[in-house]
Amino acid sequence: MQPKSVWQAMVRPGFLVSWWPWRAVVYLVSGAVIGAFVFVLVVLMVVAGGALAVVLVGLPLLVALALSGPPVARVERLRLRIVDAEAVPDPHREPVVPGLRAWLVVRLRERATWRELGYVVLFAGLLWPVDALVVAVGLLVPVSLVATPVLMATVGDGQEAKVLKEWTVTDWPTAFGCSVGGLVLLALCAYALGVVAGARAGLTRLLIAARDVELGERVVELARSRVRLVDAFEAERRRIERDLHDGAQQRLVALSVTLGVARLDAPPGSPLAEQLAKAQGEVGSALEELRELIHGIHPQVLTDYGLQAAVADAADRAAVPVDVSLDLPGRLPRAVESAAYFVVCEALTNVDRHSGASRAEVGGGHRDGRLFVEVRDDGCGGADPGGGSGLTGLSDRVSVLDGRLSLSSPPGGPTALRVEIPCEWSQLTDRGRRSA
Repeated sequence: MQPKSVWQAMVRPGFLVSWWPWRAVVYLVSGAVIGAFVFVLVVLMVVAGGALAVVLVGLPLLVALALSGPPVARVERLRLRIVDAEAVPDPHREPVVPGLRAWLVVRLRERATWRELGYVVLFAGLLWPVDALVVAVGLLVPVSLVATPVLMATVGDGQEAKVLKEWTVTDWPTAFGCSVGGLVLLALCAYALGVVAGARAGLTRLLIAARDVELGERVVELARSRVRLVDAFEAERRRIERDLHDGAQQRLVALSVTLGVARLDAPPGSPLAEQLAKAQGEVGSALEELRELIHGIHPQVLTDYGLQAAVADAADRAAVPVDVSLDLPGRLPRAVESAAYFVVCEALTNVDRHSGASRAEVGGGHRDGRLFVEVRDDGCGGADPGGGSGLTGLSDRVSVLDGRLSLSSPPGGPTALRVEIPCEWSQLTDRGRRSA
C-alpha cells in the first residue's frame, strides 16, 4: 500500500529515494512564496482600509480583509494534498438564497470564516518565514558542503573553497570529506524537512478543518432543511387535493348533471337514452375513483377537523371493525398530523390485507410534549417491515420529525404498531385551518 502522507512515508524504507522528500520541499517552498504574497496583500489592505475608513471608502477593503480567510484556506486545503492525501472538508455552507448579500451574511456569521482569518494572520506573520528559513537551512547547508569540490575546482582555481562563506578549505581531502559529510547531512535534512512539512500540514489542518461544533451545527441545519422539505411536500399535497376537489371533481359533477338533463330530453328506451345512461354511470365511477384519489392524497377531514376526526373516518372505512380511543383535545402541527394519519391508514391497510384479524384498535394521545399513537390487532402476527409492507417508508417519514416507529408482531400475534413524535399544540385554530 502506498503511503498517503509524509509521516507514513518516513517510517518506511526507501523514503530517501522516493518523491516524498521533494514533495516536502515543494510544500514548504510554496508556503513561503504564497505566505509572502499574503503578507503583502494583508499589509496593503490594512493600511489602505485603515487610512480610507474615515471617508467610508476603506470599509469595503476591511470587509475584504475579513473575508480573506476562505480563499486562502481553500488554497491551503489544496496544498495539503502535496504531503497529505487525506482531504480536508470545506467547513462553509452555501447560502439558501442566491446573491452577493446573502453570501456575505452567511460568511460573516460563520465561525470558520473568523478562524480562517486568524490563520491568515498567523500565516502572513509567522508561518511563511519559518517555511523559508527551514528550506534555506535544510537545503543550503548540505548542498554547499556537497558542492565543495566543485567550488574548489572552479571558483577557487583548485587552491581553496569557501564553505557557506564561513570557513575556507585549502586541500582536496578536506573538500571531498566535506562533500561526503554534506551527503550524510542531506539525508538527515531530508527527514528533518519531512518532519517540518508534516507538522506544518498538521497545524494547518487543525486550524482550517471543520470542528465538531460546526459539524453539529451543519447536522442541525440539515435536520431543519428536512423538516422544511416535509412541510413543502405536505403543502404541495394539499394544493393538489384542492385543485382536484375544486377543479376536476366539480367539472365531473357538472358533466353528470348535464348528462342527467340530457337523459330527460331523450326518448325513453331509445339507443340515445341508453348511451347517456351509460355515460352518466361512467362519470359516476370516475367521480368515485377521483374522491378516493383525493382522499388518499390528503383527506379534507384532516385539514378541517384534525387527526382525531380523520382517524375516526379511516376507521369507519376500514374492512375490519376498529375501535378508536384517541384523545386529542386540540390541534397538532400539520406535518405531525399528516404523518400520524398516514401511519394509521397504512397500518389498517396491512391489518386488512395480511393479518387475518377480526378486530383492530387505534389509541393514543398527547403527553409530555409527544404524540403517541398505537394500532393493535388480534391477527396472526409475523409482520416484517422489510417485506414490502410500506412500514419502512413510514418509519423514514416519522424519523424526519425526530419521531420513532416501533413494531411488535410475534408469530401468532397480536401485532402492535406504535408511533411517537415530539410536538406541541398548534396555535392555529380550526377556523384558521379551514380558511387557509
